[in-house]
Amino acid sequence: MARLKACAVCGRIHSSDIKCRDKRLEEAHRLRQTNSWKSKSTEIRERSFYLCAVCLDRGIITHEGLEVHHIEKLKDRPDLLTADENLICLCSEHHKQADAGEIEVSYLKELARLRDQERP
Repeated sequence: MARLKACAVCGRIHSSDIKCRDKRLEEAHRLRQTNSWKSKSTEIRERSFYLCAVCLDRGIITHEGLEVHHIEKLKDRPDLLTADENLICLCSEHHKQADAGEIEVSYLKELARLRDQERP
């Protein structure tokens, strides 16, 4: 007989043999498959000169393993899918740190803002 549990996904109490799916995560995954996201992701990389923004701010040139990060998580803010101010080019290591909350959101937003300032 299955036990009842408080579900970390839906917040309800139900049988432990039921596997809930987070609808927000499913929607975020679907949005990442769209042409508008793929196009915007390429654009952000180009505007970042194919460099990790955090590494560059620290004086390091990193151009491999780049990913475009949603500063405010896509599952929480799907309306910001292609919003320039919410997107930043990061190396895979800094992307992991940003996803884990180890890099301040305000710092990432500032780097995204600086990316689009006029360059000398």
